[in-house]
Amino acid sequence: MNRSIQDVARLAGISSRTLRHYDQIGLLAPSGTGPGGLRQYDDARVRRLQRILLLRDLGLPLTDIGRVLDEQADEAGALRLHLDQLRAEQDRLARQVASVERTVTAIEKGERLMAEDMLDGFDHTQHEEEVTERWGADAYARSDAWWRGLGPEGQKEWQARTKELGEAWGEAARRGVDPTSEEAQALAARHAAWLGGIPGTPGSEQGRPTKEYVVGLAEMYVADPRFAKNYGGTEGATVVRDALVAYAEREL
Repeated sequence: MNRSIQDVARLAGISSRTLRHYDQIGLLAPSGTGPGGLRQYDDARVRRLQRILLLRDLGLPLTDIGRVLDEQADEAGALRLHLDQLRAEQDRLARQVASVERTVTAIEKGERLMAEDMLDGFDHTQHEEEVTERWGADAYARSDAWWRGLGPEGQKEWQARTKELGEAWGEAARRGVDPTSEEAQALAARHAAWLGGIPGTPGSEQGRPTKEYVVGLAEMYVADPRFAKNYGGTEGATVVRDALVAYAEREL
């Protein structure tokens, strides 16, 4: 089925000028022209427009959107990812609504409400800018959707796993473990598996992070005090870095 440019613009809530611009930059070409030379769009073009609008809402520049669409050959799989992101956002908004409702009720009844209850659902941008700058908006969106999809219990389990890994590294560093030793390399392998399990991280599609990602992150553990404190400070973070770099060089 072919639709006119005016019809598609109206349904999408955008202007015909925007659609013409998408055509000019090679992002969305019409499927053909109708009477009077007006652009027309078939179902495939409308589906592509849907994906463009979804990615645009995530904050991706148009140049990046074109690259992402070209890389995502599996159209259904890409839309499933968008669906996961939308459901995660829906869940976050539902939590915010419930949080505000509890706050209003508490105010009206003169009751005290815990900060955790008042701020539930408002933590979604904690690392957004940093992740987006380093690895792109799509990486942030995918990891954020995954995190929201875990739910409260799943998030607690993941945090416990993260804490346990950090404590294991800290204990190994205190004992002066050699970063290239069998023990440290086993921890590095565990750490890499932990990173590879987060959608959106480079290499997560294969279940294992890329060498460049692991090495870059390892260097950040030492350079950034926020990360270093998770491993007992710079000294502990240095052990983690050296172990991860050795692991990445050998295994990734």
